[in-house]
Amino acid sequence: MRITLLGAGAWGTALSIAFAGKHELTLWSREEDVAADLLASRENHRFFPGYKLPESVAVATDFEAAVATAELLIVATPIAGLRPTVERLKAIGCTLPLLWVCKGFEAGTGKLPHQVVTDVLGQQALCGALSGPSFAEEVAAGQPTAVALAASDPAFAREAARQLHTARLRIYANDDLVGVEVGGAVKNVLAIATGVCDGLGLGLNSRAALMTRGLAEIARLGLALGADRQTFMGLAGMGDLILTCTGDLSRNRRVGLALAENKSLPQILEELGHVAEGVYTAREVDRLSTQLGVDMPISAAVAAVLDGRLTAAAALELLMARDPKEELA
Repeated sequence: MRITLLGAGAWGTALSIAFAGKHELTLWSREEDVAADLLASRENHRFFPGYKLPESVAVATDFEAAVATAELLIVATPIAGLRPTVERLKAIGCTLPLLWVCKGFEAGTGKLPHQVVTDVLGQQALCGALSGPSFAEEVAAGQPTAVALAASDPAFAREAARQLHTARLRIYANDDLVGVEVGGAVKNVLAIATGVCDGLGLGLNSRAALMTRGLAEIARLGLALGADRQTFMGLAGMGDLILTCTGDLSRNRRVGLALAENKSLPQILEELGHVAEGVYTAREVDRLSTQLGVDMPISAAVAAVLDGRLTAAAALELLMARDPKEELA
């Protein structure tokens, strides 16, 4: 299959490496300097150093030309780049099947990725999300990984999963697009909370409680948006939550660790050097859960800390002071 990856950040580069042995790939970069570096050294020193891009992967900066040769497109930008990218696709009349790997709610609109795509391309677009417990570094290194490929068209989800499945990157089809996207979005917020918990030295009991109650928050919001509860027990729910809350490669967890040190958010993001989607998603989750009447105290606490309304320690005190309730209510 001829695949074009739109976005030469960490994920675009990692997936190019992962799929290179099976498919004909083009990696499109918006940044001329990144493309030049990839062509000269076969390494993405700016966004993904340490991993060589196979010689078989073409590198392009001409958007229309890169898209014209493809049978499948994969958008590998942060969620802030999703709308501009699909708007460019619409402008050139592209109707190719489309996947995305971004996770979160769009800042300002509070929309999930599939809603953004539908806004621009309409309901008829053949599209879906690739999501689950996966760090780009480990995918590029060929470490065994399993993710979900979700689409509202089950036949497309099954066929795309079959085509992209490799010995090292196992891909499972899923028809609950809302659930997969909600799981992928909210787990980043909870990873910030877990980072705060670990940074404050609260112990493993606290971490386990936080993750478990966080999963309940994910499920409550997902169900309110029409998701299937079972999805949150799978790769894009519990699986992604466990990885992002405990893995040292998690950018969102690192944000939480830094917040526990009382660092300012601008300082944290500058030191991080990459997008941590949970920072922007927390505000949208807090706004959406309030609008829908969904109880999400951990997510609300994270939003308050990020906005400077609470310190990490004060947020913890508020959470611990909540009245007792039935666990599964």
